[in-house]
Amino acid sequence: MRFFTNDHHSEKIFIREINFDQTPLRRTFKSKVLARYPENVEWNPFDQDAVGMLCMPKGLAFKTQADSREPQFHSFIITREDGSRTFGFSLTFYEEVTSKQICTAMQTLYQMHNAEYDILHTPPTNDKDSCSSTGDCNGTSISKLQRFNSYDISRDTLYVSKCICLITPMSFMKACKKVLEQLHQAVTSPQPPPLPLESYIYNILYEVPLPPAGRSLKFSGVYGPIICQRPSTNELPLFDFPVKEVFELLGVENVVQLFTCALLEFQILLYSQHYQRLMTVAETITALMFPFQWQHVYVPILPASLLHFLDAPVPYLMGLHSNGLDDRSKLELPQEANLCFVDVDNHFIELPEDLPQFPNKLEFVQEISEILTAFGIPPEGNLHYSESASKMKSLRACDLVSDKRNGNVAGSPLNSYELLKENETIARLQALVKRTGVSLEKETSSKKDLKIQCDEEEFKIYQLNIQIREIFANRFTQMFADYEVFVIQPSQDKESWFTNREQMQNFDKASFLSDQPEPYLPFLSRFLETQMFASFIDNKIMCHDEDDKDPILRVFDSRVDKIRLLNVRTPTLRTSMYQKCTTIDEAEKSIELRLAKIDHTAVHPHLLDMKIGQGKYELGFFPKLQSDVLSTGPSSVYRWTKRNAPAQWRRKDRQKQHTEHLRLDNDQREKYIQEARNLGSTIRQPKLSNLSPSVIAQTNWKFVEGLLKECRNKTKRMLVEKMGREAVELGHGEVNITGVEENTLIASLCDLLERIWSHGLQVKQVRNKYSYMLLNGFLLKEDSVLLDLGILLDSERRKSDTSPGMSPLRISLVQDMRHIQNISEIKTDVGKARAWVRLSMEKKLLSRHLKQLLSDHELTKKLYKRYAFLRCDDEKEQFLYHLLSFNAVDYFCFTNVFTTILIPYHILIVPSKKLGGSMFTANPWICISGELGETGVLQIPRNLLEMTFECQNLGKLTTVQIGHDNSGLYAKWLVEYVMVRNEITGHTYKFPCGRWLGKGMDDGSLERVLVGELLTSNTEADERQCRTPPLQQSPSMIRRLVTISPNNKPKLNTGQIQEAIGEAVNGIVKHFHKPEKERGSLTLLLCGESGLVSALEQVFQHGFKSPRLFKNVFIWDFLEKAQTYYETLEQNEMVPEENWQTRARNFCRFITAINNNPRNIGKDGKFQMLVCLGARDHLLHHWIALLADCPITAQMYEDTALIKDHTLVNSLIRVLQTLQEFNITLEASLVKGIDI
Repeated sequence: MRFFTNDHHSEKIFIREINFDQTPLRRTFKSKVLARYPENVEWNPFDQDAVGMLCMPKGLAFKTQADSREPQFHSFIITREDGSRTFGFSLTFYEEVTSKQICTAMQTLYQMHNAEYDILHTPPTNDKDSCSSTGDCNGTSISKLQRFNSYDISRDTLYVSKCICLITPMSFMKACKKVLEQLHQAVTSPQPPPLPLESYIYNILYEVPLPPAGRSLKFSGVYGPIICQRPSTNELPLFDFPVKEVFELLGVENVVQLFTCALLEFQILLYSQHYQRLMTVAETITALMFPFQWQHVYVPILPASLLHFLDAPVPYLMGLHSNGLDDRSKLELPQEANLCFVDVDNHFIELPEDLPQFPNKLEFVQEISEILTAFGIPPEGNLHYSESASKMKSLRACDLVSDKRNGNVAGSPLNSYELLKENETIARLQALVKRTGVSLEKETSSKKDLKIQCDEEEFKIYQLNIQIREIFANRFTQMFADYEVFVIQPSQDKESWFTNREQMQNFDKASFLSDQPEPYLPFLSRFLETQMFASFIDNKIMCHDEDDKDPILRVFDSRVDKIRLLNVRTPTLRTSMYQKCTTIDEAEKSIELRLAKIDHTAVHPHLLDMKIGQGKYELGFFPKLQSDVLSTGPSSVYRWTKRNAPAQWRRKDRQKQHTEHLRLDNDQREKYIQEARNLGSTIRQPKLSNLSPSVIAQTNWKFVEGLLKECRNKTKRMLVEKMGREAVELGHGEVNITGVEENTLIASLCDLLERIWSHGLQVKQVRNKYSYMLLNGFLLKEDSVLLDLGILLDSERRKSDTSPGMSPLRISLVQDMRHIQNISEIKTDVGKARAWVRLSMEKKLLSRHLKQLLSDHELTKKLYKRYAFLRCDDEKEQFLYHLLSFNAVDYFCFTNVFTTILIPYHILIVPSKKLGGSMFTANPWICISGELGETGVLQIPRNLLEMTFECQNLGKLTTVQIGHDNSGLYAKWLVEYVMVRNEITGHTYKFPCGRWLGKGMDDGSLERVLVGELLTSNTEADERQCRTPPLQQSPSMIRRLVTISPNNKPKLNTGQIQEAIGEAVNGIVKHFHKPEKERGSLTLLLCGESGLVSALEQVFQHGFKSPRLFKNVFIWDFLEKAQTYYETLEQNEMVPEENWQTRARNFCRFITAINNNPRNIGKDGKFQMLVCLGARDHLLHHWIALLADCPITAQMYEDTALIKDHTLVNSLIRVLQTLQEFNITLEASLVKGIDI
């Protein structure tokens, strides 16, 4: 502990800045530390600049006798670069200025101010008459200014601020506040204290120890005893600020929203006229995070000289002092898109966009509200909550008892024990038990006998604090009750893991999220990406033994173990049902016992070895203390233990306390500081010392390096997630991490880009500076200027498939921006900027577009300060290079998110030129289907092969239905393929056909369902093959018609056919074993070239007998003959068994329904529909067995056919039976017109 005083220099006034719009009494002056005791503490070096700034954050203040001069207390915190903290407690008061030089200097400043004001506000000559006619307009304002804000040395008394402060290693706020208030009372009271001030300060510094964990301490102040208590190692950590005040100021709803912002590591700015309110809110929010800890910049009170730190492109929690005059609109704050702004005094909170809800928020708010109501605090908060009203309500709430088993407020004041006592049976039992000597008096009677050593109001604050904290802690205990199951323990030694941990996954996030209730996912998916969660898991991995565990982690793990033992929740059982806190009673009891039975009473203040006359002081002036008696303590730090042996703590407690005082030895300290840096935590605390330009530049350079490192880590993480899944997937080409996880990673990338764009911004006019530069800075220029810059139209073209007629889609940055601006569903600049990022990523143009944006150096210089990230050329190039790596993977982050917007699509139909496609006379139509919907039938004008239309986003395209009305003289159409392009994202899909559409041609189909493949775009102008694996592709030019001619026999043998069936079924099984939001298109697995339909075609092709000359026989012909046979058999009542009869009836019913379908889909199309319906209704294996036993099979197949080999048929049936456990949903285009 350390004590010092802070004041102005004895003879000079140091003016930090001169602003003639403010009177001298309103200006800021530089303060100085007058004295500190002791001078040095080895384990806790004194940071004079930091302490000076935080004691008087706005500098020295002057007042006159007309101003309010009430003493003001506030606490503060100094966070070092290694994350360690020191706590300060300051009491600021005013003393009369006795120096004539300072009074004269103030008078001179006022004369200079008035002269300057006259010059600036003298009206022009031609306005003199108007002034005289309306009276002395200027003179009146000046006289008012002088009347209310003037200083006259002859009639005014000048006062200057001074503060006394305690610096401690732990935050005992209430005790330190009482110490300082009693010291100030001693110098302002007419009666001097019993002992010199040095005696009390010496006692605090050297004779009052820190209480060990789980103990309480009483020591003497100047006018009365002071008590402090410290939680044990199995309780929530020390927290000594009043939670009550935070809820009164903000209300439950705002506190929970602020809490959510802090957990997701948004930038948080607190705003208040009162320094202590800033500190109370900040400390409360970070304390409620248990077991997680804020890992970023933490400055609850930001000194006026460090306002440039608000420009920091990192998460922070800062407090900004308000003068009470300026409103929110006048604040110039950078990067407000990710900022949570909290006006503490006005009960107002401004939230970032896209803030997810905290899990079970409604029930959570209700549980908190019940506790607050029990203590007489309105859940909605109360801005005008006076001290007297607060005290009265708290006292009235004493009788309200909470049911600690379920957290509900007791509804009735009647006591159940009193009611039972009136029952005759209970009375007889009570009399019987009393004869045995057992007392049945109320248990609470002993509780009443416990005499709490602190006052009632203070005890209520302790009670409310612990109840609220237990409720918050319970939420995390419930949500992460089985987190240990998902921790990935490193396989290598600790040193290797420590070195490479940034590149390693230490928590199975995907598995954890897949087990979570659906409502939790938006919040949890983002929370798992935060630095605080990563550090929490790192601590878990590093601390294998119980003794090595971080204290906070040990408490949390013990709570998790307790939940499991009580079977409240198991690792395999998850539920979104809200579970109230059950640990309040136990936590309250521990505090109550410590406050009822004080573990140690420290040595009372006593006379020191001082000379006669020393220690005297003048009333109203805090004296300069005798440094010779306060600089060094007693010879033994623990001398008090000899004086009061009966009350001394155990030796182990003293050793523990000693360790806390001395902290670690230098080697250990350096080791852990280095570890904290290596862990990659983003702690970059403002150094509150030398504020020279070089230091500020170095600090900003660290921010630039941190942004670049974060960009590298994020891009690598996203690529590993994406490519890792692509490597293990089989049968799905468009593999991606869709859903919550991908959206979380992309949202995190957008946050980073916004922070980069906001770093060093000079423009302050709009909420989101990122979107300002993107959507306004460039679009406001004329198109001719953009042409000169090479931005509007890029000469390069996207190269799609070398298809005839499909014009390439040009690359245009401005066009992409305008696409976003035209989307009416996106209302805010933040939303537009993020949509633009998603679109650019999906088009693989993010790095390229940003490079073009930044190519306008003049605009960049105009918008940004010199130290900004975007003006550091080397770092900017590396940043763009990292973003370029996204071109290696496929994202659908725009298509999958903006599902309701209108999208223009471009269609190209390519008929066969060799067979007279230009002579086609019928009226064609087309219907395009995607994962999100379909277009319906679109009529195509005759002889028009290319058209553009607009419809709601279809998602990733899956099928195209194409056909015609069979009108005209030549209604036969051989279509090679169809191409469809999304005109916003540029995605081009190719739907191969290679089949005739016309009566009497091929299988007689007038319409076909085509399965598509996504073509890969290439910005480097070299053609690539389609990235979609062969298993995803639909039948291209290979005709799936089954003609039974001697020259067209199947080439596959039975082994190859079995393998094809196995792969097709295996692909469907894998599809259903993936999370629902990560599944690809089932249509591709059913109808693709290597899908189930194609594989079963091979089964029925094998061993088909040769047809008669010039006649094509299809599989559907065989199935129709089998249907006729079974229907005849049933009519003749020659049914072998009931099970067989049911199978035959189902088979015939499906064949009849498909034949009666009004669609002209041809025989191959009918076979495809039958297979899809059989897979949906789990009937395929029944039909295979039915057809294998059908006499028609013997007539139409060779003896070597697979369908006639019972062993192979049984094997095929077993494979198809594996599909029975899956609920197969068919795309509408596959079964259109069938109601069965």
